[in-house]
Amino acid sequence: MADRPDDSPGMEMTTTVKLAAARRAAFLSMSFERLWPLVLPLLALVALFIAIAWFGLFQRMPGWLHIAALGVFGIAGIAALYLPTRLRLPAQAEVDRRLEAANLLTHGPISLQTDAIAAGDHDPFTSALWDEHRRRMAEKLQNLQSGMPRPHIPERDPLALRAAVALFFVTAFAYASGPEGGSLSDAFRIRLGAGGPAPRVDAWVTPPRYTGRAPVFLTAQENSGEASFTVPQGSVLAARVIGGTGREQLTETRADGTELEIPATEGGNPTTENARNFQFPLKQATEVSLSGGDAKWSFTIIPDKPPMIRFIKEPGRALNGTLELAYSIDDDHGATKGHAEIIEAERPATNARPLFHAPEVPLVLPRRGTKDATASQDITEHPWAGSQVRLTLVAQDDAGQEGRSETKTFTLPERPFANPLARAVVEQRRMLALDANSQDQVLDMLSAITLRPEDTIRNATHYLVLRSVQSRLKLARNDDQLRDVAAYMWQVALGIEDGQLSDAEKRLRQAQEALKQAIQNGASPEEIEKLMAELRQAMQQFLKEYAKRQQQSPYAAPMDPNARVLTQKDLDRMMEQIENLAKQGSRDSAEQLLSQLENMMNNLQMGQSQQGRQGQQGQDPMRQQMNKLSDIMRRQQETMNETSRLNREMQEQEGSEVPDAGKSQELAEAMRKLQQGQGQLQSELNEMMNGLKGMGLEPGKEMGEAGQSMGRAGEALGRAEGGEATDQQSNALDALRRGAREMMKQMQEAMGQGGSGGRPGQQSPGGRDPLGRSIGQDDSVKIPNGTDIQRARQILEEIRRRLGNSLSPQLEKEYLERLLKFD
Repeated sequence: MADRPDDSPGMEMTTTVKLAAARRAAFLSMSFERLWPLVLPLLALVALFIAIAWFGLFQRMPGWLHIAALGVFGIAGIAALYLPTRLRLPAQAEVDRRLEAANLLTHGPISLQTDAIAAGDHDPFTSALWDEHRRRMAEKLQNLQSGMPRPHIPERDPLALRAAVALFFVTAFAYASGPEGGSLSDAFRIRLGAGGPAPRVDAWVTPPRYTGRAPVFLTAQENSGEASFTVPQGSVLAARVIGGTGREQLTETRADGTELEIPATEGGNPTTENARNFQFPLKQATEVSLSGGDAKWSFTIIPDKPPMIRFIKEPGRALNGTLELAYSIDDDHGATKGHAEIIEAERPATNARPLFHAPEVPLVLPRRGTKDATASQDITEHPWAGSQVRLTLVAQDDAGQEGRSETKTFTLPERPFANPLARAVVEQRRMLALDANSQDQVLDMLSAITLRPEDTIRNATHYLVLRSVQSRLKLARNDDQLRDVAAYMWQVALGIEDGQLSDAEKRLRQAQEALKQAIQNGASPEEIEKLMAELRQAMQQFLKEYAKRQQQSPYAAPMDPNARVLTQKDLDRMMEQIENLAKQGSRDSAEQLLSQLENMMNNLQMGQSQQGRQGQQGQDPMRQQMNKLSDIMRRQQETMNETSRLNREMQEQEGSEVPDAGKSQELAEAMRKLQQGQGQLQSELNEMMNGLKGMGLEPGKEMGEAGQSMGRAGEALGRAEGGEATDQQSNALDALRRGAREMMKQMQEAMGQGGSGGRPGQQSPGGRDPLGRSIGQDDSVKIPNGTDIQRARQILEEIRRRLGNSLSPQLEKEYLERLLKFD
C-alpha cells in the first residue's frame, strides 16, 4: 500500500486544509444559530422603539406616559442585552458531528482523523491497518459542506411577531418623511404638559423679487437633510406652525451668540385652529431654531452691493444743443432707475429767488446683458442752459441703494440763437428765471429794447409779441405767473429765431417719445402702427420746415462735402425696421434703432444758426473793436479788484505779530502774475489802437493816458506796492471809459458817412444804412422828437454808469456790455 500514489504526503496535507476550512464554516454557522435567537429580541425592541418615534407617537404622549414608555423600553432593553451573554460557542466534537450530519457521513470519518489506536502503534501491522482505514475515511471528506444556519426562529416565535415588527418599522420609515412624521430625537424630548399631536412646521425663505430667485422650502423633502442655506440679502424667512402646544417659539441666534425671540405675526388664517405665523428678514448671518422641535437652520447672506455707475466719456452736446451722456452701470441684480444730479457750480446770491429747480435728466438703463448705455435730453429750454454746473450720475437698485459717479464740472449746452433780438429775449428770460427779484430790471430792459422799434425791430410781429411779454410781466404777481411769463418768453424767442420750425421740432420730439414709451410698455401692433404713422408725419413736417428756413436764411452756407448725407430712403428704411422690430416683440433692438434715429436728428447740421453767428462776427469790424475795448475794460476791472484784495492781505500780513513767510511768498508771486496780466492788457490796448488807426479812426488822448496808467500800474505791481497799483488801475479804467465815449462818437460820424464795414465811403449792400433804413427815401425815415432822444440818452448814460460801478453784479455787467453792442 505504500506504493499507491494516494498515500502521498501532499494528498494528506490537502485533506487536512479542506477539513479545517469546513470546520471553520460549520463553527460560524452553529455560532450564528445560537446567537441570532439571543440578539433578535434586542433588534426587535430597537426597531419598535424607532418606529414609535418615527410615527410621532412620542410627540403625542403626555409627559407621564412618555416617561413610562421610556422606562418599559429601558427595562426591556436591559433584559435584551442580557440574553447575548448566555451564548455558548460550539465545541470541536459538536462541529464534527454537525459536518458528518450535514454531509450524511457514517462511521465518523471526520472524528476518525483525530482519533488514535487505543493499543498504541507498537504493532506495525496494526498501524498499517489503521492508516489504511483513515485513508479510506479521508476519501469521503473531499467535498464537505457546512450547511446553512438553522436558528429555529419559527419554533421560538410561532406567532411571527418578528414580521409585524419589521412591517411596522418599514411603514414608520416611509411615514417619517411626511409632514406628520416624527424623529428619533422626539423620544428624548419629554413634554410634561398634556399630550397632543406634534406641530406641523412649514418654513420657507423668499428672496427679494428683483433677484429673480425662487423661494427655498426649508421643510421640503429634498431639503430635509440640509441645515445650512445661502440666500440673498433682504430675503424673508417665513414659518407656519400648526398644532402643537401653542407655545412654540422661533428664536434667532446671531454670530455673537445673542439670542432674540421672533414674535408671531398677526393676521393668520382664521380657519386654521392653533396656527401661528412667523416672519423674519434675514439681514446678516444667523441661525434660527424652533422650540418644541428639532427644526434648526443656519443662513449665510449674500450681500447686495450698491450699483456702480461711471462716465464712459465726457458729457457732450449735439449740434442742436441736446445733452448727451455716455455711461456704464453695473449691479449684481440690475439697477432699476437712474438720473443725472445737476447743481450750480456757483452758489446763487443770498437773497436770490429762483423760479425753477435743477433740470431733470433721467438715465436710460442698459439693456439686459450689457453695462453701457447712452442718454440724451434736451434741456436747452431750461434757464440753467449755458450755466456752469456740477453733474453727477446716480443709479438706484430695488433695495434702495444708490451708486454715484464722479462729479463733472462743465457748461450745460444751450440753444444757439443767431437773431440778436431772440438772443436778447432769452437773456432777459434767464435773468428773470434765476432771480424773480429782477422783475423790474427785466421790465426796464424790455422797455429799452422796444424804445425805437423802427430802428431795431424789423418785423412788426416781433414788436407786438415783445410788448405782450412786457404787459404780462407787469401783471405777474406771484411765482407761478412769473414762470408762465418765462415760458412765454422762450416761445417768443423761438418764434423770432426759427418761425414755425420750433413747433415742428416739438411735434417730432413728442412723437419719438410716445413711440419709445409704447415700445418699452409692450404696446399692441395696432398702437405701434398708429404711432409710427404720427412719427412719419412729424418727420416730414420737420424736414419740410427746416429746408424752407435754410433756403430763406441769409446766412445759409453750402453743405460740407464731407458731411454724412441722410436721404429720405434711409429714413423710411430705418422707420420701417423700427416698426417691424416693435411688432415682433424685439423691444431692445427697436429701442436701440430708435435711439440711433434720435441721435441722427439731434446732430442734423444746423447751418442757419452757425452761419448766422459767423456772418455777424464778420459783418462789422467797428463792432469787433468795441467788443475788444469792452473786454479790456472788464479785465482791467477784474485786475483792479484782485490787486485791491492782495493789497489788503499783504497789509494784514505785515501787521501780524508772527508773519508767515510762506504766505508772504505766495502774495508776492500773485503780484508778479498780476504784473504779467497788466502788461498783457497794455499790449492788447496798443493793438486795438493800431487797429482803429487802420480803419481811419484816430484814438483820442484818453486811450494814451489809459496805456500810460497801465504801464505805471505794472511797475507798481512789480515793486509789490498794491496801493499805488490800485490807484493807477483806477485812472486807467476812467481813461478807458472816456476813450470809449470818444470812440463811439467817431464811429457814429463814420457810419453817418455811409460806411458799414468800418471804412468811410463804403456803402452798405442792399441800399440800406447800418441801421437797416432805406437810403434816399425820406418818407421811410421817422425823425425822433426831442423826448425820444432825451430818453435814449438817459438810458445810454444809465447803462454806462452801471457798467462802471464796481459793485454791480457780474451777470448784470456782462448783459450791459452786450446791450451796448446790440443791433
